[in-house]
Amino acid sequence: MPELSEITSLGRTVETPASPEAAVIDVVPNPQQGTLFAARFAAPEFTSLCPVTGQPDFGHLVIDYVPDASLIESKSLKLFLTSFRNHGAFHEDCTVGIGRRLAEAAKPLWLRIGGYWYPRGGIPIDVFWQTGSPPEGLWLPDQGVPPYRGRG
Repeated sequence: MPELSEITSLGRTVETPASPEAAVIDVVPNPQQGTLFAARFAAPEFTSLCPVTGQPDFGHLVIDYVPDASLIESKSLKLFLTSFRNHGAFHEDCTVGIGRRLAEAAKPLWLRIGGYWYPRGGIPIDVFWQTGSPPEGLWLPDQGVPPYRGRG
C-alpha cells in the first residue's frame, strides 16, 4: 500500500491520461478496515467513443464496492473515467474493463458496476458486472437508475 505522499494525483495538478491504459488508479488506506460497509461512486455523465463510427457514447455508471484494506482515491478515479472520452470501445468493454481495473487496483471484498448507456441506434444497452456475491449481512441499496423509457 502506498503512503499518502506517493499518491500520483492527490493534491497535485495532473493532466488527463491519454488513454485508460495510461491512467493510474490510486488507493489509500481504509481507516475503517474490518467494518462491513459499501461505498458508491456515480458518474452520470460518462462518455466514450463508438469504436466503429467515432461518435460519442453517453452512459451513467454506478460503482458499488466493499473495501478491504484500501479505498479507491476519487480524484484518480475521475481522471481514469475522463480518459475514456477519446477512447473507442463498445459499452460492454468499457463497463467490464472499468470494473476489472478498479477491482485489480483496490482489491475490494466485493465490487459491482452498472453501466446504463443511452441509446445507440435506437437501443439502450445496460451492462452489469461484479466480482462475485456480495458479503453476507451487507446492506446494499438499489443502484437507483430507472430503465430507459425514451419520451414515455
